[in-house]
Amino acid sequence: MAPDADTPETDETIPRKDEAAAFEADPLRDDEPRPATDAPGPRGANTDAPDPAEAAAPDDVIREPDDVAPDTTDGEVGEAVQVTADGQQTTMDAPPTDLKRAALVYNPTKVDPAQLRDLVARLAREAEWAEPLFFETTVDDLGDDAARAALDEGADAILVAGGDGTVRAVSEALTDTGVPLTIVPSGTGNLLARNLNLPLADPETMVRATFDGDVLAVDAGVARLRRTDGSTEEHGFVVMAGMGLDAAMIANTRPELKKTVGWVAYVDGAARSLVTAKPFRIVYQLDDQRLHSARVQSILFANCGSLPAGIALIPEASIADGKLDVAVIQPAGPFGWLGVWRKIWWDNSFLRRFRAGRRVLERRGRDASVHFRRGHEIETATSPAQPVELDGDEFGEATRIYCRIVPGGLQIVVPRGHDTSSL
Repeated sequence: MAPDADTPETDETIPRKDEAAAFEADPLRDDEPRPATDAPGPRGANTDAPDPAEAAAPDDVIREPDDVAPDTTDGEVGEAVQVTADGQQTTMDAPPTDLKRAALVYNPTKVDPAQLRDLVARLAREAEWAEPLFFETTVDDLGDDAARAALDEGADAILVAGGDGTVRAVSEALTDTGVPLTIVPSGTGNLLARNLNLPLADPETMVRATFDGDVLAVDAGVARLRRTDGSTEEHGFVVMAGMGLDAAMIANTRPELKKTVGWVAYVDGAARSLVTAKPFRIVYQLDDQRLHSARVQSILFANCGSLPAGIALIPEASIADGKLDVAVIQPAGPFGWLGVWRKIWWDNSFLRRFRAGRRVLERRGRDASVHFRRGHEIETATSPAQPVELDGDEFGEATRIYCRIVPGGLQIVVPRGHDTSSL
């Protein structure tokens, strides 16, 4: 008998008898070829696949319906818009120089463009660098194409100013390039800047750090999505990715409210999403461990775990440990959400700060509404398709998501002497 929709299931290992029941023969990860009897995984596993009925319950089959159009907006290649120091659009190549050169990629709706360009140009002159390059984001180019254009121009350092989506896109382009990235906090969440404890209200300090600051190697995330039509897309993330209710919450957040009250608007999105929220079946595998099956409201894949207002969503997550932290959220009905809120707000964000509080948590034991896992990579399959988010931006629906960590993949600029001990 299938469990009641409001009853959480233990996140349990499931037997392997038929690999096709949980994962297809062509897993999303980039593996060496292996025998068809091997379980899907980063390195394969020579054990049986899950039982089809158990893995697919309550629908009796794991399928990939064709009724959801893929979201390819961010996957489209847009022309990077380069502007002069006066804000005039230009397509001129940067003149050759023996001096170092910085490039600024900014969202013109999130900053004062003229003021920011003047600040970057002035500090570049003071540091005896060449005249900076300037790129504006557009609807078609969230910043990744602009960052690649800056790299093609030979930029020695890149600054990004915009919302979390702009930071995510530019970080995606810079992963594994070795080119340092300066985050000039702006926009709503500043999630990566918050997790790095960077100054949020002092753009000059961050811009100046580009020329005389320190460079910190941090991890970067990569998410590969499979759509209902079988197509795949790969995108970067720096804070966290998610599938399920968290992504629906972001999709239901009204843009006009977000502009007015900032990240608090997500509370409205959460309330609108909870009305119709239903648990869904997932099958997942972390690293080369056994397959697990669970009915969840959401599953999160975190590179770092802090949110605004001091909320420690995943307190053990570190941006510099080379690990991916996973939170499996499976509350039992409305009262189960109180358990989730207690775990995230009270336990993680308050009690863990104190020795006595940590002893309380040790005596209390595990909470059935939230399970935490840690590894290097994870593949998750579900049906029907579920909404996906990356760093707070919606990315449509997917039937499968594969996430991995690139250890030290990003070189982040921090002010000289910046305390990184808590990272």
